[in-house]
Amino acid sequence: MRHFPIFLDLRGRRVVLAGGGEAALAKLRLILKSEASVTVFAADPAPEIVAWDAERKLRLVKRAFAPGDALCASLAYAASEDDAEDARVAGLARADGALVNIVDNLEGSAFITPAIVDRDPVTIAIGTEGAAPVLARKIKADLEASLPASLGLLARIGQGFRAAASALPMGRKRREFWSDFYFSKGPDALGKEGKVGAELALGDLLIDHLHGTQTKGRVDLVGAGPGDPDLLTLKARKLLDQADVVIYDRLVSPEILELARREAQMVNVGKKGFGPSTKQEDIGAAMVKHAREGAHVVRLKSGDPGVYGRLDEEIDALDAAGVEWGIVPGITAANAAAAQIGQSLTKRGRNGAMRFLTGHDVKGFAEQDWTSLAKPGQVAAIYMGTKGARFLQGRLMMHGIAPDTPITAIENVSRADTRLIASTISRLPADLDAARPDGPVILMLGLAPRAAAAQLPALQEEFA
Repeated sequence: MRHFPIFLDLRGRRVVLAGGGEAALAKLRLILKSEASVTVFAADPAPEIVAWDAERKLRLVKRAFAPGDALCASLAYAASEDDAEDARVAGLARADGALVNIVDNLEGSAFITPAIVDRDPVTIAIGTEGAAPVLARKIKADLEASLPASLGLLARIGQGFRAAASALPMGRKRREFWSDFYFSKGPDALGKEGKVGAELALGDLLIDHLHGTQTKGRVDLVGAGPGDPDLLTLKARKLLDQADVVIYDRLVSPEILELARREAQMVNVGKKGFGPSTKQEDIGAAMVKHAREGAHVVRLKSGDPGVYGRLDEEIDALDAAGVEWGIVPGITAANAAAAQIGQSLTKRGRNGAMRFLTGHDVKGFAEQDWTSLAKPGQVAAIYMGTKGARFLQGRLMMHGIAPDTPITAIENVSRADTRLIASTISRLPADLDAARPDGPVILMLGLAPRAAAAQLPALQEEFA
């Protein structure tokens, strides 16, 4: 992020602009929506600027910009539509200590003016750092169409009521009150009885929430998917936006954690195979503690919570404590891995079933039905199998699997730094040692990347 988005308080602060044409008018239409003290320098100003000066919406100085004109100014705009003149103005304004924007000159500007959706006091700023202005305009148009004109009035009514609403405890209870007003009671009262009706409804609503029953905490056990935030379910995204506390695993990607509510308490309970881990009983205790305090807890698990996520143990802990819970499934790594290599998990004539296996369990390397797995055409997704690759290879070859059976290792499935390691049973340990994967890896037994799979018959014929 090159340009950090902020909202600058311009009440009574000085803003200067040099220019009197169309570029200046476009900027002034935005600036004049603020409470800034605006001065325009233009030898030949447009009639609109002259009219604004007469209406005392700004101060017009009919001459070119000069040294000292930006003294004590917070912002300065160079909008003369002449590169040399704009560069001169920018140099003078910088010398006076102002932040400078040169219209249509990203590199020469210290700040940029975003596209704005105005529902005062609700303001939405949209910026693309100059990369795609047409995209910013499209987003602005979509937002303009979706946000009712009454939104600003509701926000102003609510703004005047914030001190009274502080009688409600912070967190979920207060959020529920405001959600009830802005998305239900407020719009309904405003539409029927206008501003006075909405104000009365707000007071009645506060009384209802103050004397309502104590908010009960709950825990949602949510699948975060394999890492790509676009693969997160809509329900998971909604719950992340509501959560007071997010208790998350090590494998949940930073991009998904970014989607949590900014005020949410983030609790890392990461586990690492053959490394430091949070005890399972401590995770259960943390969920229960926060829920008993009235918090909405999201227990965020990589992939799907029901696939090697110790889901049952966590539900047992919640049931024992009498805590309400729900499960939100997620896309497990096997589904994302198969999609990434262009293969299906089941295929007519090849395999009518597929297996989800773990490479190790609490007793060490996990034993499986090796005889069945070694048969031709078998497909299995093997989680946590990297450390046990030699064990896996030995067991399968001992039970007669063909050495050239494909097996694909996918590191960081679905993420930007994903990596495919296409291998065979005979080469698997050596290929993994050479690749030295550092992220989570899933092994797809019986599947090769589609492009490689298409070449297998030719390769087998060549080496026959």
